[in-house]
Amino acid sequence: MQTLTVRTSQREQLLDVTDKVVGALQQMDASSGIALVSVPHTTAAVTINENADPDVVHDLLAKLAHLAPQQESYYRHGEGNSAAHVKSSLVGASLLVPVQDGRPVLGTWQGIYFCEFDGPRTRQLNVQFLTR
Repeated sequence: MQTLTVRTSQREQLLDVTDKVVGALQQMDASSGIALVSVPHTTAAVTINENADPDVVHDLLAKLAHLAPQQESYYRHGEGNSAAHVKSSLVGASLLVPVQDGRPVLGTWQGIYFCEFDGPRTRQLNVQFLTR
């Protein structure tokens, strides 16, 4: 398993980490199998989505902000980051990605995104290669 460092610069941010995942797979001499990509944080997530048009990232963050606003009268969590926990749960903390010839099998417009919902922070992203 490779543990990668991801540094975010905003409270909420989606960072394209596809190249980092490819690099980790290359370091592990991955061939064909499955990569488990995960984040060990309760206010971050990982997803696959379009990486060609930055408006997609904007739209995703805007919709998540609408679904889980920063402030709600019923939030009880004392740290003030309840919305970040909700968004992390909605998006998910892990992905399984097919790997062929050492590279993630993604569509033409797809990328792997680290999702920050409580930044800026220095985070970890785990990549584990699973073979048959």
